[in-house]
Amino acid sequence: MEAAVMFEQGLPAPFEESEPFKIEQVELDGPYVGEVLVEVRAGGLCHSDLSQVAGLRKRKVPVVGGHEGAGIVREVGPGVTRFAPGDHVIMTGAVGCGHCHMCGENRPNLCDEVAATRAGGGVHGDTRRLSYMGEPLYHYSGISSFAQYAITDPDALLKVDDSVPLEVAALFGCGVVTGAGAVFNTAHVRPGQNVAVIGLGGVGLNSVMAARISGASHILGIDILEDKFPLARDLGCTETVLASDPDIVRRIKDLTGGGVEYVFEVSGHRNSVALALDITRKGGEIICVGLGASGDMYEYPHARLVGEEKALRGTFMGGGNATGDIPRYVKYYQEGRMPIDRLMSGTMTFGELNRSLDLLARGAVNRTILLPHA
Repeated sequence: MEAAVMFEQGLPAPFEESEPFKIEQVELDGPYVGEVLVEVRAGGLCHSDLSQVAGLRKRKVPVVGGHEGAGIVREVGPGVTRFAPGDHVIMTGAVGCGHCHMCGENRPNLCDEVAATRAGGGVHGDTRRLSYMGEPLYHYSGISSFAQYAITDPDALLKVDDSVPLEVAALFGCGVVTGAGAVFNTAHVRPGQNVAVIGLGGVGLNSVMAARISGASHILGIDILEDKFPLARDLGCTETVLASDPDIVRRIKDLTGGGVEYVFEVSGHRNSVALALDITRKGGEIICVGLGASGDMYEYPHARLVGEEKALRGTFMGGGNATGDIPRYVKYYQEGRMPIDRLMSGTMTFGELNRSLDLLARGAVNRTILLPHA
């Protein structure tokens, strides 16, 4: 089958020239016991892929890319009873094993076993089903949706109604569950509260839509690119502000009577975290959604954190249980409350994947969807 393989990290932009993803003919085994063969119909490209390409977070290579997607079950291995050929499914890494300590605490997004599988580049444990010219390839987050077919653990799949277009369904596996979950699960935003979202890409706009559903009063959208503002306002922002505005802190405090209760920092930049601390009211929380490089260190004025009783906390993959959360978000989409399809900037073929990385790096797109069989 055809697949996008990353053989090394850290290649320079423009990616259309350095070609971090090589389009190759690879082999796929299985499904073995407890595995599912999915025909991948759509795979989403997001900033996590950019981070991996840039080498900001190390990944075992060579690896077949893609960590969110959707497709159709074509075959199930022995012991798989929850899925059958023909099922439409969402592919996600935001699930757990069901028996470790974190899963027992109903925090499967922090599952120890799944984290080990991601780090090891396997489907489950160190099991690998991909190979190229006889040599094993690693799986990306147990998904590897940048391919025409994928072998996954059943726990990485969720059934989705056939009426949901698969290119839309692909977005739920990472971008939707991360951005919306930060609002619903981590912050538990209540009606009448004020929030700000720093970074209005695919994940940030999901936070905006979730804040609107939660009944937030002021929903402030902040970004370095003004051309992102019209869509952000359509999806729920009551005000939009350029991050470069020298008067941004005073403006937001005046508008909200002292600052917002929650800031969702989606960009992962140090300056944005500092801004988030400045615009959060006393007793408020900064929810860190975005990631920088693995070794990045961030500074904050500790006296303000203590004296103003602010909280600085992280959230990973939506801070909830994707098995229950994603069907709820799909329902919101079907009801028109979360128009996820508006986040799509278009589709691409394998030959356009590296160029799409350049567009994403420039902030020119939100989510571009790979159609592996196009």
